[in-house]
Amino acid sequence: MDKQVLAAMARWPDVPDVFGWLSLTRQGKWRLHPNADALAHLARDSGPLPGEPITSHTILNFINKNYEGDAQGRWYFQNGPQRVFVRLDAAPHILHTVTDTQGTLGLHTHNGLNAAHVHEWLLADDGSLYARTDQGPGIVNGRDLEAVLTLLTTKDDTNMLDLLAHTPDATGPFVITQGFHGDTHPAKTILRRCPATDIATILGFQHNPQP
Repeated sequence: MDKQVLAAMARWPDVPDVFGWLSLTRQGKWRLHPNADALAHLARDSGPLPGEPITSHTILNFINKNYEGDAQGRWYFQNGPQRVFVRLDAAPHILHTVTDTQGTLGLHTHNGLNAAHVHEWLLADDGSLYARTDQGPGIVNGRDLEAVLTLLTTKDDTNMLDLLAHTPDATGPFVITQGFHGDTHPAKTILRRCPATDIATILGFQHNPQP
């Protein structure tokens, strides 16, 4: 978190939190809701309002650097002394693959953090892949899903993409013995299948944070 933000928090500790002004899309894009209506769909039983794209690189960098979660699983942007809580359309982090100079595949979050350690994988019944990482819960960006499943290898040396293609109804859990960065994690990393509706509870985050 930026030093000036920490200083502002110390100077003005009682600034009220705000809700409904910011959302994070499934693609990892920040959206502004000038009418504070990001959570309006909860009352109207309709789809979430998309908000407006944020195009300023300065603002985007500031949000990315000052984005965190609290003990209740609510994620927020610390805007100086004020917490701006975020509607999550998918997960707190959107994960995408990156390749280093040695050609090794890794995971980064939408705000540029290195997700070096995955503690658990969750494959939802809607086909989405989630992860419990050292940076917090995340969902794999759709375009990277195939690459990730190909890299994840079970204890019998079968990659998850092949396993799911040949036995789509296999329930697991599956022990992942090889993942990112060339590390091996025998009997340490598990991939489980579960209902999409259970993901937020299992990973401990709130899609629609409330006061």
